[in-house]
Amino acid sequence: MVSEGEWRAAMSRCERWLDHRPPASAAAMLQAAAAALPPDAQGDRYGEGGFVETFERRMAELLGKPAAVLMPSGTMAQQIALRVHCDRRGRDTVAFHPTCHLELHEQGAHVHLHNLKAELVGHRDELIALDDLEALRAPIGALLIELPQREIGGRLPEWEDLVAQIQWARDRDIATHLDGARIWESAPYYDRSHAEIAALFDTVYVSLYKALGGFAGSVLAGPEDCIAECRVWRHRHGGTLWNLFPFAASAQRGLDERVPQMPRFLGHARALAGGLRELPAVDVVPDPPQTPLFHLHVRGDVEVIRERAFHVAQERRVWLFDTLAPSVVPHVSKIELSIGEPALEISPEEAVELFQLLVTD
Repeated sequence: MVSEGEWRAAMSRCERWLDHRPPASAAAMLQAAAAALPPDAQGDRYGEGGFVETFERRMAELLGKPAAVLMPSGTMAQQIALRVHCDRRGRDTVAFHPTCHLELHEQGAHVHLHNLKAELVGHRDELIALDDLEALRAPIGALLIELPQREIGGRLPEWEDLVAQIQWARDRDIATHLDGARIWESAPYYDRSHAEIAALFDTVYVSLYKALGGFAGSVLAGPEDCIAECRVWRHRHGGTLWNLFPFAASAQRGLDERVPQMPRFLGHARALAGGLRELPAVDVVPDPPQTPLFHLHVRGDVEVIRERAFHVAQERRVWLFDTLAPSVVPHVSKIELSIGEPALEISPEEAVELFQLLVTD
């Protein structure tokens, strides 16, 4: 069995990556962030002024919202947005998908910190449908929709379905919030600008490190009065740090260089999927991919597949995937692939050859 230490060591020695970003030294990351700053950029003081203010304006314009605020984490940003929406409507229940980040990865923080209740909507392996919303009976204060839905393969609802769901919420005075951590990856499928997508929602959160490659952090955008209230909650959460500009600086290059390449990344993801779907032991989910992030469902023994991927990393210096997670189907594992610039160096033909090594008995 390959230990976690051996797994990470093999990754660090790889020269090409199908999934995951190549590891970078702390010094290299700091230098890249500094290089992205304008020569006259000034630091902020507790999130006010300087480069942070400039960055927030840029993000607000990009998302078509009146205002934006930099937050140290997406977890903080989304909890705050939902709290503000629910307080304004006098309701304490938020609706979201069973695989929402709040449900899976935050240890009930929305309950413990904000006394919010969750109403789970839809089936955990399917997109939310209008029928799922119409079946809700609790008084909902806010509806959270994730685009794309990471846990089910980076899937997106069709535009008309999304518009109908937003209208359902508006008709009932339910606030709409977008978990847009990966909004950058969603735009090519809809062939719409980030502002057009964000316009459907009252507030939108975007990640500064996932596709953008920043150190950490997020941005929450929305109406001016709402964002002003969110700034107060940021302070209450302990998120108004002495300097926030490093989060913004480290995300600059991603906005400038990675976001414009998203259509190219999606094209390569679909080309890769076109080859991998031909392997008898591999299913592509969804097929074809709707975003540069998609899943492979692979049949076979988990430890055998992981060990073979380890050997590929050692011998071919190619990193194929980061995690191999069990699925609800026995002997079927789930691999998440997030296609970015490094993956462009690996052709669909080579990807098929390498995955064949993993699944062939």
